[in-house]
Amino acid sequence: MSESQYDLINQADLDGLVRLIDDYCESRSWHDLLGLRDSCKAAVANGRQVWPASTLAEYRLALLAPAEIAVQVVDEEAGRFTMGPLTEVIAQNHQWSELSEFLDPSPTSTYIAYECAIRGQKVDSELFPALESPCTLLPIETSYALAEYHDNEAKFPTPAIPEMGNATAIPVSTAMVIQDPDSSTAFHQLADAWTTQSNGELRMSCVEGSVLDALGALNVQEARLSLLTSGEALAWLAWAGASGGSHGRRRGNALGRDAAWWTIAALTEKTFHWPIGNEELETATNSLQWFWWDNNVPTTGWNIRLCVHHAERNRSWAISLNDWK
Repeated sequence: MSESQYDLINQADLDGLVRLIDDYCESRSWHDLLGLRDSCKAAVANGRQVWPASTLAEYRLALLAPAEIAVQVVDEEAGRFTMGPLTEVIAQNHQWSELSEFLDPSPTSTYIAYECAIRGQKVDSELFPALESPCTLLPIETSYALAEYHDNEAKFPTPAIPEMGNATAIPVSTAMVIQDPDSSTAFHQLADAWTTQSNGELRMSCVEGSVLDALGALNVQEARLSLLTSGEALAWLAWAGASGGSHGRRRGNALGRDAAWWTIAALTEKTFHWPIGNEELETATNSLQWFWWDNNVPTTGWNIRLCVHHAERNRSWAISLNDWK
């Protein structure tokens, strides 16, 4: 450790440390940046309040450094306060083919592999069984909204909101309300970070009947609906599961997509046989008819509004997931 670096850490000079991190990135001095990160991490363990510098160094290394260095900062403890999970960050600018050489089988390496796969990369390695959904994208998975990581910011675009038609009056529902613990648990797990780490609220209904009956059971009086493809519905489910809402910690697309597939399994009574083959999973997905809905008024904050019908059981669900800044 250089004397100037030691002084910056000893004095907890965060502005100076950030400037040093910027300098190391500009000169591509990745080994120096890794050393700074290690020194900051050790100082934090001894009570120095330099964890923001340690976190920034980890983030920049995962995002920008060569694979053999980047993988050294991605572990189960790292990235707690970064803009997104480092398993997702590292997948943006690296190929699985170069990362896998330096990774041992572990939950972390599996999450990285899934993040690479969701970005269209080929993953043919044998993975630690941390996730039970398929790693390779199915043909219907075409619409995922991917995080965009930059040096000092991150963007988390939503899937495209469809064109909405005219509003429809929703009659008072007389349909039988169904207690469906499997689907209820799946939707609540999908939205867990929204509702437990942020200000999110999940409302849902399950009825025997149509999606209009399900909306009526949510006390919706007027709604606009737009039909979604299976891929578009999966994109919204995965986006909800990947996000932490307005204030919660982002979980990443690997976990978001896995939660989306589990939700599909719950809606089609496949959880008892989980995991299932890709062909059966795609058939189950296409047996559901999805809609985006709104109540014809401007929305604020973070919102996901979906309803879905399973014709085989004549069962419908409506969900409204909202969070506020």
